[in-house]
Amino acid sequence: MRRHGTGRASVPRPGRRALSAAGLGLSLLWAAPAGAYTVYVTNEKGNSVSVIDSTTLQVTATWPVGRRPRGVTLSHDGRQLFVCASDDDRVDVLDTATGKVVKSLRSGPDPELFILHPGGNPLYIANEDDSQVTVVDIEKNRIVAEIPVGVEPEGMGLSPDGTVLVNTSETTNMAHFIDTKTHQVIDNVLVDARPRFAEFSADGKWLWVSAEVGGTVAVIDAQTRKVVRKIAFKIPGVTDEQIQPVGVRLTRDGARAFVALGPANRVAVINARTYEVEKYLPVGQRVWQLAFTPDQKQLFTTNGTSNDVSVIDVEALKVVKSIPVGLLPWGVAVSPQ
Repeated sequence: MRRHGTGRASVPRPGRRALSAAGLGLSLLWAAPAGAYTVYVTNEKGNSVSVIDSTTLQVTATWPVGRRPRGVTLSHDGRQLFVCASDDDRVDVLDTATGKVVKSLRSGPDPELFILHPGGNPLYIANEDDSQVTVVDIEKNRIVAEIPVGVEPEGMGLSPDGTVLVNTSETTNMAHFIDTKTHQVIDNVLVDARPRFAEFSADGKWLWVSAEVGGTVAVIDAQTRKVVRKIAFKIPGVTDEQIQPVGVRLTRDGARAFVALGPANRVAVINARTYEVEKYLPVGQRVWQLAFTPDQKQLFTTNGTSNDVSVIDVEALKVVKSIPVGLLPWGVAVSPQ
């Protein structure tokens, strides 16, 4: 469903800073993380990006962007923020020092999610309305390739070495494996209904794909491209129809996976070695996407219908804060340093 909204005024953003004594409010009843990072949240209906300080857990700025912003990621040095302006058929590029849009990249129609190559270029973009993946050279602002995939492409995963791209098509119910050198689809793996997200493990051996309508997460052997496990979810007092897996994030050590369960208003914590669900963490309404801080001590979730972000203490497996943001928060990215 396509939604629209109006922009919001820009507010200057302070840079990274240590937590001062004055910033120790009663709401922060937990130990401050070792690192201080900046969190960026796209507000799909607000046509804006909310900027959050990971130490104070406060919104420090709101930046206007193009219409219906969804996918969001950062350059590897953290100086540029890329935002899918889906209804404007472009990717806005913001200077993170000023919050200003400095240029727009060609993206193909209706960009939804994207992923940046480990080398920093190119950018791989899922075009939801056009059944293709667009490859963009971000330095030259040039489309390098247009790769036909299934209907309603969304999820974008990239192997750690950057050689294999995976796109999920919501209506075709497949994960498409793409060779990043030839830009050719080399395999298609059938998963459950409406796959929304793809995430490789840090060692590149496994691919996790969420299926929103199917209510499962498939674990795929990246070498054989076979589904080795499907993980289902049961939450007391929550109907199966409400359990809709979307965003997935894996810890670097391969120990745990975190899965956003949509209208179930929970994040599932999964033992990534045994595939057993260890815990369900209650978050805001219609939890959508997830992002770790680089030290993986915090996990931020976007909660679409409660218009807030939940902050999870990863070690304690506890939600420690809810942060109000803009209208319909969708994507989230965290500065690399």
